[in-house]
Amino acid sequence: MDTAETQRATYEEVLRLKDAPFVAQRPAYFSPAAAAQDESNSLGSYGHFAQTLLPLEYTDWVEECGAHVTSCYLGDWPSLHKVVVRGSQALDFLARLGMRDLTRFEKGQIKHHVQLDEHGWVASEGILCRLAEEEFLYTAGSGDWLIWQLSQGSWDAEAEDVSPGRFIFGVQGPASLDTLEKLTGESLRDIGFSRSRTAAVAGVPVRVLRTGISGELGYELHGPAGHANEIWSATVAAGGQFGIRQLGLRSQPVQHIEAGIATNGLDYLPAAILTPGAPRQFRRGRPGGSFVPDNGITDYFRKPGELGWGFRRGVPDRDFLGRDALAADAAKGEPQRTLMGLRWNTEDVAAILASPLGAGDLPDPMEVPRGRGPVFDQVLAAGRRVGVATGRTVSVNLRSTISLAVLDRTHAAPGTDVVVLWGRPGTAQREIRATVTALPFKQDRRRTDVSAR
Repeated sequence: MDTAETQRATYEEVLRLKDAPFVAQRPAYFSPAAAAQDESNSLGSYGHFAQTLLPLEYTDWVEECGAHVTSCYLGDWPSLHKVVVRGSQALDFLARLGMRDLTRFEKGQIKHHVQLDEHGWVASEGILCRLAEEEFLYTAGSGDWLIWQLSQGSWDAEAEDVSPGRFIFGVQGPASLDTLEKLTGESLRDIGFSRSRTAAVAGVPVRVLRTGISGELGYELHGPAGHANEIWSATVAAGGQFGIRQLGLRSQPVQHIEAGIATNGLDYLPAAILTPGAPRQFRRGRPGGSFVPDNGITDYFRKPGELGWGFRRGVPDRDFLGRDALAADAAKGEPQRTLMGLRWNTEDVAAILASPLGAGDLPDPMEVPRGRGPVFDQVLAAGRRVGVATGRTVSVNLRSTISLAVLDRTHAAPGTDVVVLWGRPGTAQREIRATVTALPFKQDRRRTDVSAR
């Protein structure tokens, strides 16, 4: 296929794109902390996180979904790609690849690195941490786009996939700092938001990063995979007095929706899937939901401005991949859509959940707290499509069913009433009333001042 044909390709055609030799090494099939996790996985149930199997839940999903608000959780992200980029031109390459300004980038600092293709679609996004003057760590759902882009140039830089040798644990919630200070035996209050530094757990070196995927005070632990089991167990023990909960795969994505954060592969598909050799985890079957694309696979893609990642003061003059496409969009008044939240009508949701107990045709089932895999649903106003909803989840913290939605700006004002069309085409579809709301759904506590605690 040429470029234009690929842009118009159906999802099934994209699934058949041949892989190229650059596909990077993947993590192990089980987490490096699997042995420690198995002790608490009394149900013995597992689910796929890309190529990795993780326990679906440890206690129950209601308790685990609330832990980042009431206490804290310990979660495992073994399938995140971990790519080290180093060399004299590493920073120049990363600045060209990502849309964010990297001119002021301190050692230990963390930046959200949004990578676009030449059309301005989001191709990959993740967290970039500066480890040293000429060394950076990129963690994301996939690092294949980064690795492939580096291979297309003549940069004095190299990329090394260190995924199999490293673990990433998340500790998020108001008790996360107390837990990690007890775990490491030292004060961590000097680590500001989006900053990191090294520490040790029982003599094992780890990097502590202050991040905010839950919208609460929170951290990540990065360390050697060979010590994952002992550090997982030690973290559970350290957080015991603070009410820590282990977070199962079933509950992992809920916090992202509450915090208003779109997730790659769930709330949009990355444009990198059009590249030969693209990560297979984003090409597993057809997305669910009522949405029917008009223009092929690109209808599942998003521009950064549609996900809340646009520029506040217009497209800058500096050079980065996709910059010309964003400038052309801005000249036309694009994007015309923006990311908002939806609160789904409780009675309408309850009717779908209870439908197997009643008469009539059955609609698509509604998994709780949320479905697995990407689901795209039409959002309607006066019978006309005005957006696409994703990430529908039951939030026990908000006692509500919520989702993200990319909406036409004319219907994006908080308080606007819309309808979500539930169910795949050809099924007994139902209309669910919903109300537009601002994001995040709950107070943003990521930057909580911990200096005086």
